[in-house]
Amino acid sequence: MRLPAQKSSTGVSGRLGWLLAVLFASSTVWLFLFPIGQGVKSETSPSPEAAALREKLRSASDGGAISVGHDAAAPATIVLESKGYIIPEQQILVSPQVSGRVIELNFDAGYQVQEGDVLAVLDSTEYRADLDRANGMVAAARARYNELHVGSRPDEIVQARAELDEAETTLEQTERDYLRTKDLRRQNIATVQEYEQAESTFRAQAKRVARLEAALRLMQEGPREEKVLAAMAELQQAEAEVRRSTWRLENTTIRAPISGTILKKNAELGNLVNPIAFNGSFSLCDIADLSKLEVELTIQERDISKVFAGQACKLRAEAFPKRIYEGVVSRLMPIADRAKGAIPVRVRVEMPPGEEGQYLKPEMGAIVQFFSSSRETVANSDLTDQAVSNDPASALTPANVSAVPRRL
Repeated sequence: MRLPAQKSSTGVSGRLGWLLAVLFASSTVWLFLFPIGQGVKSETSPSPEAAALREKLRSASDGGAISVGHDAAAPATIVLESKGYIIPEQQILVSPQVSGRVIELNFDAGYQVQEGDVLAVLDSTEYRADLDRANGMVAAARARYNELHVGSRPDEIVQARAELDEAETTLEQTERDYLRTKDLRRQNIATVQEYEQAESTFRAQAKRVARLEAALRLMQEGPREEKVLAAMAELQQAEAEVRRSTWRLENTTIRAPISGTILKKNAELGNLVNPIAFNGSFSLCDIADLSKLEVELTIQERDISKVFAGQACKLRAEAFPKRIYEGVVSRLMPIADRAKGAIPVRVRVEMPPGEEGQYLKPEMGAIVQFFSSSRETVANSDLTDQAVSNDPASALTPANVSAVPRRL
C-alpha cells in the first residue's frame, strides 16, 4: 500500500524568502535615492553625504598633491593641457669684453652670486702698459695746446724785438757798404765781384729784417685759431685713448651682471678667453635668476583660441608630480612655427620664496593645465563654494558635480 502524497512546505517558505529579499532591496534603494529631509536646505553646512562627496572628489583629483602656489581657489574648468619645458625668464651668457688669460676664477656651476660679484680676473699686463702710453700722449698733447692757447711769453717777445733791432742795424751798415761799393765801381776802383758781394749782402739783410718783423708781429698777435683747434683735437684724441685703455683694463675684472645662479661653467683657470676668436673659450659661464621661471610651450593652431594672456594655469614638473605651482600666461609669441603648425606660448611660474633652484630647474619637462578664467578672476572668487552649495540635493546633481574644479 502506498502512503498518501503530502504537500511540501519548502516551496511556500522559499517564495516568501525571495519576496522579503526583494522588498528589503527596494527599501534600501528608496532610502538612498530619497533621504530623509530631502528638500530642506541647511542654513549652516551641507549634509554628511554632500560633504563626503565633495571630499572624495577633491581627494581623488588631488592624488595627494601639494599646492605650493597661492591659496586662491582653482578655476572652474580646464580647457587645455599641454607639455612644455621650464626656462629662465632671463639667461645671460657672461663673456669677457676683452681677451686674456684667466688668472683668477671665483665660481663653479650651481653657485649663487649677487650682481657685481667678481667672477674672474684676466691678465692685465698689456692693458696696463697701453694705459700708461695713452697717459703720456695726453700729457704731450695738453702741453702743445697750452703753449698755443696761452701764446708767447713776454720774454720771448722782448728777445724777438732785440733780434729785429740788431738786424735793422746790420741792414744800415750793409746798405752803406753797398752804396760805397757801387760808387767805387763807377770809378772802376772796385771790381765786379766786390760790387755783387756788397749788393747780395744788403738784399739778404733786408729780407732777414722783414722776416724778423713778421715773427715779432705773430708773437704779438698770438697763434692762428686753426692751430689752436688742431692742438685741441689732438688733446681730445689722446684723452679718448686714455678712456679706451682704462675701459679695457677695468674689463679684465669680470663681474656678475645680475643676481642669480651659475648654470654652466664654460672656462677654467688658465684658459685663454676671447669673445671673437676661434681658439680658446668665448665665454665664462651662463647665469640666470631661477626665481623668475617660465614654461615654454608650443600650442597647436587648432587650440590657440583657448589660450589668452593673463590666463590662470596650474603646472607641475614631471620630476615632482605632487608639487603643484600656480602660473599665468605671460605672453603669446608674435610668430608661429610653420613646421610644427603651432604657436609658442610662455607661462610665468609663481615661484614661492626660497624655492629657487630646488625643485624647478631649467630644461625640465612640465605639464601645464590652462583654465577658462584669468588669474585675476580666480584670485577674487571662490569657485569651489559656487560648485558645491549647502543644498544636499543640488550638490548631488550631475551638473554641479561636473562643475567642481579639476586639479592636477
